Amino acid sequence: MRPFRYERPGDPDAAIALLASEPQARFLGGGTNLVDLMRLGVEAPPLLVDVSRLGGDAITEAPGGGLRIAAGVTNSRLAADTRVRERYPVLSEALLNGASGQLRNLATVGGNLLQRTRCPYFQDISKACNKRSPGSGCSARTGDHRNHAVLGHSEQCVATHPSDMAVALTALEATVETRADGGERALPIADFYRLPGEHPERDTVLEHGELITAVRLPPLPAAASSRYRKVRERRSFAFALVSVAAVLTVSDGVVDEVRLAFGGVAHAPWRARVTEDRLRGAPAEEAAFTAAVEAELARAEPLRDNAYKLPMLQRVATQTLLDLAGGS
Repeated sequence: MRPFRYERPGDPDAAIALLASEPQARFLGGGTNLVDLMRLGVEAPPLLVDVSRLGGDAITEAPGGGLRIAAGVTNSRLAADTRVRERYPVLSEALLNGASGQLRNLATVGGNLLQRTRCPYFQDISKACNKRSPGSGCSARTGDHRNHAVLGHSEQCVATHPSDMAVALTALEATVETRADGGERALPIADFYRLPGEHPERDTVLEHGELITAVRLPPLPAAASSRYRKVRERRSFAFALVSVAAVLTVSDGVVDEVRLAFGGVAHAPWRARVTEDRLRGAPAEEAAFTAAVEAELARAEPLRDNAYKLPMLQRVATQTLLDLAGGS
């Protein structure tokens, strides 16, 4: 048994103050990831600060349009919300593809954003892992890495980000709202996550004691024409080998608006900006979609055993765009 202290503060400021008082403390939401890591010995926080009952569980219309989703909203509730299903179907689909129903009933939006990688070397404390123990090495580079990153990785880490929801939020250009002792800030999700570089232990730009309070979706009429597609090793609950979140609108056979993000291939959700730039104003046809995705994947650096992800992602992304173009 590893003893720890548990606190349930009555408001966000008290929660932030408690966490700031202990360098190794952790916020606790649904606990679907953190508790597992504690059982494995990967995490051993001396203090857990429960933020699941602070009242942040509303989905509201945002000023100027869009939606504001409080951090305590469960994945099940968000996926089922009529406004999300109609206006941002890619997000609802990503959530429904993300976990079992039991987990979605507990997992929160804030916690989902902060999931740690499911790399087996990260989860095995007997193995070297720079993400878990900086400077110890990366066992995955020469070990079992068939499910690992092909884009944006470094010598220090080749792990992938596990969240499906975050991939959809990246395509939607969501904003993450946070609160800390120094005040509040709003972070575009593109700036929220980090690539590993020399410090793979840091998944996000959050500072210790900084609490996610909400996610804001922009007013985006094009998002009504969106889709999430995921390839996994089994149809039941499993993490993505590759996934695609796409928003596409077509006018007179020409791509009008496109937003594309990939999952399962990088340390963070990967925004496919090269593909997007090539497609805007291009004909909405298979050849153009294929060439634009190929241009994005030209930047890939597959490892010994995971080059299969590139043709797989190519096909999934192209077919997803074709499906949306047909719907338009």
